[in-house]
Amino acid sequence: MRENRFKEALLNPSIFPVTWELVPGRGAREAAQEKALALAKQASHGGKISALTVTDNPGGTPAMSADFIGSEILKLGIEPLVHFTCKDKNRNQIESQLYALDRAGVRNLLVMSGDYPVSGYLGKPAPVFDLDPIHTLQLISDMNRGLTYPGLKGDVHHQPSDFFPGAVVSPFKATEAEQMVQYYKLKKKIAAGAQFIITQLGYDARKFHEVFLFMQLSGLNIPLMGNIYILPYGAAKMMNRNELPGSVVTDKLLAELDRERSDPDKGEGARILRAARMYAILKGMGYSGVHIGGHDIKYEQVEEIIRQGEELTSQWTNLVRYFDYPLPNGFYYFEFDPATGLNREKPTQRQFRPLDAQVECSYGVSRLSHKLLFEPEKKLYGVMKRLSGRVTGTKMEGIFHKLEHWTKVVLFDCKDCGDCALIDVAYLCPMSQCPKNQRNGACGGSFEGWCEVYPGKKQCVYVRAYARLKKHGEELQLDNGIVPPCNWDLYQTSSWINFYLGKDHTSKRQGSS
Repeated sequence: MRENRFKEALLNPSIFPVTWELVPGRGAREAAQEKALALAKQASHGGKISALTVTDNPGGTPAMSADFIGSEILKLGIEPLVHFTCKDKNRNQIESQLYALDRAGVRNLLVMSGDYPVSGYLGKPAPVFDLDPIHTLQLISDMNRGLTYPGLKGDVHHQPSDFFPGAVVSPFKATEAEQMVQYYKLKKKIAAGAQFIITQLGYDARKFHEVFLFMQLSGLNIPLMGNIYILPYGAAKMMNRNELPGSVVTDKLLAELDRERSDPDKGEGARILRAARMYAILKGMGYSGVHIGGHDIKYEQVEEIIRQGEELTSQWTNLVRYFDYPLPNGFYYFEFDPATGLNREKPTQRQFRPLDAQVECSYGVSRLSHKLLFEPEKKLYGVMKRLSGRVTGTKMEGIFHKLEHWTKVVLFDCKDCGDCALIDVAYLCPMSQCPKNQRNGACGGSFEGWCEVYPGKKQCVYVRAYARLKKHGEELQLDNGIVPPCNWDLYQTSSWINFYLGKDHTSKRQGSS
């Protein structure tokens, strides 16, 4: 089997690999696609880049398939790292896409939720988030072992694939709730099969150090790469306004970039130096490599960042002061170390911090109802289980289902999926209250506690769930195992009956089937 040069470099402690991001753009034979392939050819000949990452419909707008461009890049003699997003396709299409990538020899995948769709042919498209990144990583892991599934004549066993999947984490969140659910989800991603991690985009050295320490102290021993974006003023202004969800640029940094625009070179030298300093800091900290991105970047600029970054690495501790861009009143997982400007290895005391969301009285009612009706040792559990068995298959089943659904519509905005995840998200429905239907934790797009899709209007459902659980000292429930994807065989059936008769994921996990 052909060697994976990116994987070999990333797993080799003596090598500091660099990946570079290409954006293929919309169209098949337009200038953007030709330019991306020309840059890929240049990078292949230059020998400084270990892999070229290819975006998948960034910003939620359509673009050339990252898969196809990835296969074209592979032919040029350099490894592609395809952004493999979970949007715009259901689980069957995801599996089909993975078969095609495996056949083409494209093995490096960066698995993520993906940007919420905003535009398309004749209007806005329907969003599809059937699997989350954790489910997709599980599928990839199963394929690497040789996917097995039931067939007409017994189990079917596939030949093992050879994917090298990674995932993303954002340490740049403003609130405690946002940051903690990012780290809870990070652990689930690694448990599901992520073999390397790349950070989201930000410019706070202390936050880069935070996620590095968190992984180290949590025993998450896989490679961590830092995200370096060559930041011009225009893109920074959009990030500052949260128009590129997940990317963090503070007012202080934006003001500095504005001043740099008056330089004779319009700030290009300052942008390259900033990226080189970040390269040096990340390498000095102990990161396994870096990912470089930016709009309309030339290969020569990437080489210059690497050259300057290598020269600066020996003095990386003196460069930390250039990345002091904290969010106002922002949360940090670790205590501040004034000697280094980074973090001590001591977590911040979180139990006395104020909650990041209001906890409604209805949550108390939900907790009480759960204890009375859904815990096997309670008498009403037995009553409901017997009732569910008796009405199943009778005319009363439809009435029973309607009464349940109407009640849950009023209380939880129920979408009648039949495989209820209310118990998993502090009695908040991820199918109705998260636009991306995330069942294992928040996506990376929230900002100051607000949902990526409804900024300033709706709080992230996981920020609300964290606050509810923290009030009772139970926030670690969000770190308690992987929640399976919704089983659509159960759609528009009674989730209560499915629970009591052992059909849904909760009953199977509790062993009550």
